[in-house]
Amino acid sequence: MNMKKEIRVLGIDDSPFDKFRDSYVTVVGVFFRGGSYADGVVSTKVRVDGLNSTSKLAEMVNRSRFRSQLKCVFIDGLNMAGFNVIDIHRLNALIGIPVIVVVRRKPDIDNIKSVLKKLGMDRKIRLLDKAGPPVKAGKVFIQCAGMTVEKAAELVKLTATHSFIPEPVRVAHLIGAALVNGESKGNA
Repeated sequence: MNMKKEIRVLGIDDSPFDKFRDSYVTVVGVFFRGGSYADGVVSTKVRVDGLNSTSKLAEMVNRSRFRSQLKCVFIDGLNMAGFNVIDIHRLNALIGIPVIVVVRRKPDIDNIKSVLKKLGMDRKIRLLDKAGPPVKAGKVFIQCAGMTVEKAAELVKLTATHSFIPEPVRVAHLIGAALVNGESKGNA
């Protein structure tokens, strides 16, 4: 499949936070054309260990001026702000755009489920199961909603220009870290 190199995508990551002090975490989204050009930045806040990440991400995407041009949303991991687990299939339905979760290392799903069970967050275990198992795509692992794994892997490859992860996710990580810490460490 020949995919347009300047396809409009959005990369999303949450900012660093102190789980003992912070109630909300800033989430940053960066719009890119392919993996080359940043076009804009959006943000929202989600509750630490809360239940609002899916709805807050949908609101953030749907209010954007780039919404009509978006072809894909990349998210760094299924969890935001600790254990605020994203329902990627519901997010896909709310925004009408494919969603791809990207992580560098394969998550230990069994361990995450064990921790959620101990914390009494069984409802969130169902969201992990609903997302499906992470699949290797090049040097990263992905989960997706609204598109095939093969097409998702192709989009990751197209947009990962300076790292193994898509450039919009890498830049969202850098911006989030700078907002909280005054400067990013560059280890996106």
